Amino acid sequence: GSQRVVPGLSDSSPRPRMARTLLLILACTSLAGRRAPRLRRAATLVATGCAASAATAQPATGGALVRGDDSLMAPKAHGTTSTPVQERLRWDVDRATADRICSYNRHYAEYAGYYKRTTFIAAFSAAEGETTFYDSVSGKPLFVAPRGRTHDAFLAESSAHGWPSFRDEECVWDNLRILDDGEAVSVDGTHLGHNLPDSKGNRYCINLVSVAGTPVDEAAAGVTRSEL
Repeated sequence: GSQRVVPGLSDSSPRPRMARTLLLILACTSLAGRRAPRLRRAATLVATGCAASAATAQPATGGALVRGDDSLMAPKAHGTTSTPVQERLRWDVDRATADRICSYNRHYAEYAGYYKRTTFIAAFSAAEGETTFYDSVSGKPLFVAPRGRTHDAFLAESSAHGWPSFRDEECVWDNLRILDDGEAVSVDGTHLGHNLPDSKGNRYCINLVSVAGTPVDEAAAGVTRSEL
């Protein structure tokens, strides 16, 4: 393109080369200043994308069953949990039912096939890859499915038993415990369901209302992952 000539500073100018260098630096600084807002916006988008990727990374699962003792379900400020279930739960589950089963119950469950009356099956089937199931009270991850099998296999087994059914390799043991009587609970005192082993091994028969939570960071921001 055309060359910009700075008045009084042509190549034939008697001024020292250092002066020309200084003016060039000042011109570049001015250009960078004009572009700074766009650069800051780009950096923000990159940072946001990285944070989102970190937030959506699937937690580690699998390994041997982890036992817990009954003290996990000791009375707290809200039944067996410190707080009620989240305000925004996924898959259009009923919040009142979720709160009753999660925090004020040790033995009963949502009725068989309840999950089929929610948006769960459509959302789960449409999801690419695995779906993470979060504690409806704390928002901590509890299960990741399907892992080690197909979506159809997960849904077929769940349909056969009437409740979402998970296997060992789909369990997030950092946040999940099995009591001596087979009750499945979260480390925060949320009742989840029961372990009902069969010929294939442990099978965790879980209430959908107990694992319809939103991740902690998104719950704080008032976001619901309705598409998952």
